Amino acid sequence: MSVLSYVVGVIFMLVCAALVVLVLAQEGKNQGLGAIQGTVENTYWGKNKGRSREGVLKKVTIILSVLFVVIAIVLNMNIL
Repeated sequence: MSVLSYVVGVIFMLVCAALVVLVLAQEGKNQGLGAIQGTVENTYWGKNKGRSREGVLKKVTIILSVLFVVIAIVLNMNIL
């Protein structure tokens, strides 16, 4: 194995650990009875969800999950 494959493997493990932490840090989708009526999205925080902490966590989780899949495919192809 080359040095590059070890470096990519370490990056892969760091991405995996970060992904686990981010998924556990996110709130659940259960918002109580307000979610059933749809009143949660009519608030200021519901409209600006992308700018809040939860929105940032969601965006970073999506980016890390795509990176996870790409690195997993590269490591599986044995091109390094």
